[in-house]
Amino acid sequence: MKSLFHLAYNVTDLEESRKFYTEILGCKEGRSTQTWIDYNFFGHQLSLHLGEPFDVAYTGKVGDHQVAMPHLGVILELKDWKKLAQKLQAHDIKFIIAPTIRFEGKVGEQYTMFFTDPSGNPIEIKGFANLDTIFDA
Repeated sequence: MKSLFHLAYNVTDLEESRKFYTEILGCKEGRSTQTWIDYNFFGHQLSLHLGEPFDVAYTGKVGDHQVAMPHLGVILELKDWKKLAQKLQAHDIKFIIAPTIRFEGKVGEQYTMFFTDPSGNPIEIKGFANLDTIFDA
């Protein structure tokens, strides 16, 4: 079975969000109205609606990091992750967790970075050298 996820969450400013998701993250805009925008978020459907963003707490312990919960994330092939990391750094994005590797040399080795969109919604982007190992234990 092939599936795609759909996630909808609130942002405080559609134009600011449009610039961030389109110009910085490189997401393609789909349908929109005056109160929401759909995006192709790395092959998945993300809907941004005007409203109050969800509350976030740094309660997720992963390795040596406390991560924002809840958060949106996507997993990319490592070469694409590295390109995106460079692009985000070139745009002076403030990172919660700067691009780094975790579980190095172990099962589950992955690259990660955490940042927020302009409304404060946390986003994690992971990179794997081999996507077939994502669920290895």
